Amino acid sequence: MTTHDATWPSHGGQAGPLLARFGLPPDHPLHDFSTNLNPLGPPDWVPSRLAAAADGLVHYPAPDYRTAREAIACQAGVAMEQVLLTNGGAEAIFLVAAAHAGGRAAIVQPTFNEYARACRAFGLAVDDIQLPPPDFSLDPERLGVSLTPGTLLWLCRPNNPTATLVPRETVERLLTLAAARGCRVVIDEAFIDFVTPPQEGLAPLLARFDNLVLLRSLTKLYALPGLRVGYLLASESMVRNIKAYQPPWSVNHLAAELVAPLLADTAFLARTRQWLTGERPRLQAGLAAAGLEVIPSRANFFLVRPAIEVEATAGQVQHRRPVDGSIQALMTEAIALTTERLFERLLRAGILARHTHGFPGLDGGWLRLALRDRDSNTRLLGALGEGEES
Repeated sequence: MTTHDATWPSHGGQAGPLLARFGLPPDHPLHDFSTNLNPLGPPDWVPSRLAAAADGLVHYPAPDYRTAREAIACQAGVAMEQVLLTNGGAEAIFLVAAAHAGGRAAIVQPTFNEYARACRAFGLAVDDIQLPPPDFSLDPERLGVSLTPGTLLWLCRPNNPTATLVPRETVERLLTLAAARGCRVVIDEAFIDFVTPPQEGLAPLLARFDNLVLLRSLTKLYALPGLRVGYLLASESMVRNIKAYQPPWSVNHLAAELVAPLLADTAFLARTRQWLTGERPRLQAGLAAAGLEVIPSRANFFLVRPAIEVEATAGQVQHRRPVDGSIQALMTEAIALTTERLFERLLRAGILARHTHGFPGLDGGWLRLALRDRDSNTRLLGALGEGEES
């Protein structure tokens, strides 16, 4: 199998090193499909609201972030004491790892690599639980009985980068099995608002499972990655424990002031879901028509790879056709090379995709493509040779 090549950037949106890697100039025009943000952009009122809140920058933020936490608690249907406001979803990930320093973790892979990075930073021994393509389905019985007692289990729902969604009933069974083994389950719901028809989040399960920790982010839905605002939901005792590791005032005043009005803007959420309903199936069909194997998406991005047949003994590409989910490890290198050629082709055509080097089990053999506005999506399909006329 291929191994992680550290020369590939670890996150999306890093065009510079990739342009240099393929000999393209820094000003090569690009449409960024590597970052999975809402293409509608932030709500129109955000700039004026930030400007109005600027006077508060001369003061320290309220240490308890009460207004923001009350808004989150109201939306999630939990007590305010079950909410911890964080400096983006990344801080929440690292705080959870800090609160379990020196223990053992298990990560359902392939997934966002910051879970493993946070665990390593705080000395947790990490086991990878690999879900096989193409459906990446999770068997709660098999996973539950394999957990070492006391393990911290990480799961992303919908998952990044596969865009798959573990059903709620599967999560409930997994939580029951994990509780019996004294295991805590951390579920990252950063993309839950992109699921259509709207899926109920897992916050109601907090009343039944004190081994559940939920992570949320306002970055993705509201396209505000520079603001850094997220939150964590858990039992009151777990929130107190995790908060002990959080630096004072880690969330800035402007971010905290935006939480309540963002959550109150239900019209923006409705508009986002309306866009998803029309554009996601169109792009999925277009990607498949362009000769790609496409994992059906429950989020705002797609995981794809060239639909090819590989000669297992020689590692040679024979001809294009759909591959099944039992692809052999021996084929991975040839597939990754073919995917890299696709990545380069798109880059030269002005399309920046997200590579999957560094995602265990994907190892560069797939690309992640964000769902963008209609014109950009049409441009992507055109670059693949099967696009509509714009």
